[in-house]
Parts: sequence; structure tokens; C-alpha cells
Amino acid sequence: MSDFEVRLVSESAVLVVMGQTIDPQTNLRVHSAAKLLMEQGWPGVEEFVPGYATLLVYFDPLLWEGEVLATRIRKVLRELREISFWRPRKVVIPVRYGGVWGPDLDFVAEATGLSCDEVIRLHSQSEYVVFMMGFTPGFAYLGGMNLKLSVPRLETPRSQVPAGSVGIAGAQTGIYPIDSPGGWRIIGRTPLRLFDPQSERPFLLSPGDRVCFEALEGEAP
Repeated sequence: MSDFEVRLVSESAVLVVMGQTIDPQTNLRVHSAAKLLMEQGWPGVEEFVPGYATLLVYFDPLLWEGEVLATRIRKVLRELREISFWRPRKVVIPVRYGGVWGPDLDFVAEATGLSCDEVIRLHSQSEYVVFMMGFTPGFAYLGGMNLKLSVPRLETPRSQVPAGSVGIAGAQTGIYPIDSPGGWRIIGRTPLRLFDPQSERPFLLSPGDRVCFEALEGEAP
């Protein structure tokens, strides 16, 4: 692998920079590198945090000198010509759009000059990439949305957005995994549970997953 940078950013963290843009290919390299480095099984390397184009690696400073670990990471990644063994999952998310489930669908349609049906069609025909997790437990930031759907966040965030709500903010879409405050424009809701703290696998989605939305009709979840 070429075109990456590894640098020490604190006494207990190394940052791997895979690029300067937000795009699926760069993000795939981030998640693939994370998997490869995790498989090294280095004692004292405690956590890998993928971002849009970066990978933050936390380590125990009592067991590692930062520059030594950075050098080790560079060596592993340089010897790898192409990370091709990692394959993302594909997850289909059923969504009921508009009405009580998507109170901002009409706004998105008006702001973009599209009909509500066109908004639903464009939103549900794309394949999205889980670029990273954050904000609340299990919240997945999804890239790959049709730019025709881009709209600004709410000027004043809602005090509570129901779990499962599907929203748009700027050029991204995402799903609220729990009831929480939020400023994204809500266009629908899924009946799926994205976060279950009692489950062996608490998060439905993981970084690097591919996500498709499927429009549903019917009663509120």
C-alpha cells in the first residue's frame, strides 16, 4: 500500500492517514488497514478507531514507544500491495418514508425542487457506505447519498428524535439508533433496532458495511 502517512499524535495514539478526501475507496482502505493491523495481535495496542480517511490507533505507553509502533505500522502497510481480503457486509434497511415517520420529507422535497416520491426514490436507490460510527451508540454516518438530496440541518435541533429515524444533513444520511436530540432532517423511520445493549452484537451496523434502504408502506412501527 502506498500514499499513506503514519504519525504520533499523543503519548498513547498513532494516526494513520489514508487520504484527504471523503470517498468510498479511501474509506475502504481505512477499514481494511484496521482489520489487518488488528490481526497482528500486538499486546498493548488497545483500540482502532476508523474515521472517514484516517485510522486512530491507541496503545499503552508503558508497553510501547510511540515511534516504535508507528514504524511497525508503516512496515506492515508498506509490505502489503493491496488489501483485498476484507469484504464489507451488505445490510438492507426497510424504511417508512414521510408522514409521522418522516416529518421533514416535505421540506426536503421543496428545498431540492423534487417531489416527495422522487426524494424517496433517490434516497432508496443508492448503496451507502458506513464511513464511521459516532454521536450516539450505533449511529452510522453513511456516505454515498445522491447530492440532489443535500439539505442543511435544522437551525434548532429537536429535543428528541425517535430511534430508527432516518435523516439527512448536508451530503450525508444516517439513522438514529436511540431516542436522542438531533438536528438532521427526518425523512423516514425504520422498524429495525440498530442498538441493543443486551445483544452479543449490540450494533446492527459496523464501519465499512454497505447499506441499502427499502421503501415500505404500512402502519407506524
